[in-house]
Amino acid sequence: MPPTKNEQFDALSDFLASRRKAILLAWRQAAAADPEQTTGRSLNRGQFNDHIPEVLDSFERKLRARRGGAAAHAHAHAADVETKKEEVKHGLHRWQQGYRLQELMREWGHLQLCLFEELDAFAAAHPEVERATMVEANRQMITLVNEAIGESTGQYERMQQAEAAGRMNDLEGALANINEIERRRAALIREAVHDLSGNVFGVTVAAKLLGGPDIAAADRAECAQLLQQGVQSVTAMLGDLTELARLEAGKEKREISRFDAAALVTELGNANRPIADGRGLYLEVTGSRALSVDGDPAKVRRLLQNLLLNGLKYTERGGVTLSLGVEGEKWWLMIKDTGPGLLAGPDAPMIVGLKEATASARESDEKAAAIDGETSQVLVPPRGGRAAMRPSPQQPGEGIGLSIVKRLCELLDASLEMASSAETGTTFRIVFPRHYQVSRASNELNRP
Repeated sequence: MPPTKNEQFDALSDFLASRRKAILLAWRQAAAADPEQTTGRSLNRGQFNDHIPEVLDSFERKLRARRGGAAAHAHAHAADVETKKEEVKHGLHRWQQGYRLQELMREWGHLQLCLFEELDAFAAAHPEVERATMVEANRQMITLVNEAIGESTGQYERMQQAEAAGRMNDLEGALANINEIERRRAALIREAVHDLSGNVFGVTVAAKLLGGPDIAAADRAECAQLLQQGVQSVTAMLGDLTELARLEAGKEKREISRFDAAALVTELGNANRPIADGRGLYLEVTGSRALSVDGDPAKVRRLLQNLLLNGLKYTERGGVTLSLGVEGEKWWLMIKDTGPGLLAGPDAPMIVGLKEATASARESDEKAAAIDGETSQVLVPPRGGRAAMRPSPQQPGEGIGLSIVKRLCELLDASLEMASSAETGTTFRIVFPRHYQVSRASNELNRP
């Protein structure tokens, strides 16, 4: 007696479950062989698999639910909901790991081909299974991947929009700061040219008065200081925007060479210690005394300097600790401050995204570690800590500065993790590959 439709779907689901390790391995090998995918090569098995095992679990449950009836419909709907949650987490995690959007889409394509081959192998080994069953299974698989691409790339795009929102907050904050400086400058000028209230050349006259005897020395000094502050603020932000524009336009290339990461970190710590001393803070460097790695030392320096200066800027008591170490085929940098934490509110969507991505990364890493008997190295989010609050929702430059750090991480195939609370301060952890695949023709990699 031939198997029923329900029995056929159950057998297919059991087959896919038994082939889970083989599917994930084939998927990883296909991605590793793809010259357009470089970021995933530095991830361990658990980090690469991420939330995909849960997606496959939901797919298998959905196949079992192809029985018809209200109960089966409810099971299929529950599987769909769970699948979308995992797909969103996957997109968020890949964004945090430094994937490009093209890489994210291509790896879904590789997974689809791997699943197709497994379905084809099952059909060949079970001729008793009806063609209609396999057609439906393939349709479900294609639907799964199409929706997965939509959900995970949609989340990736939302994080890019969050970065843009952070930069907009920076620009609005800078504009408000300049407007306030202009208001104070104008007030000083009005006092200085009170007797010239009807003169349409008031601004020109006021500028001349800065060097003349008709304005009090104290007012002249304050006005000049305000003008200087305004110029410095605009200049700094234009510099950051120019750097970010070059990164986003692909004008920056990574130049790989062998260097001592420990020496770089120690040198940077020594160079910035006077800043810490001037603010009454400590600046400690811990970890390996020597660590030879492949990478772009200039960009690693820029990335670390950005986070270090930001930590020193907002920390009022305590200090900043720099540390580094090795994790398998990767190495990491950690910047931990004792400041007020980064605000994770509606005005800082990128910060929220980084915290959620770090928590998602730890969730998948712990699941993989439970199987392999290892310990997760992903940052532990603070438990029960108060939300970080500052006098203003987001300090000028934070959004642009974090976007620059994120782009540098993407350029270096590095993963960016973050944990922050009002009690513990903020910790950034950047995980780099220890080795890169360099083309024979030049020192540039196959990734811009």
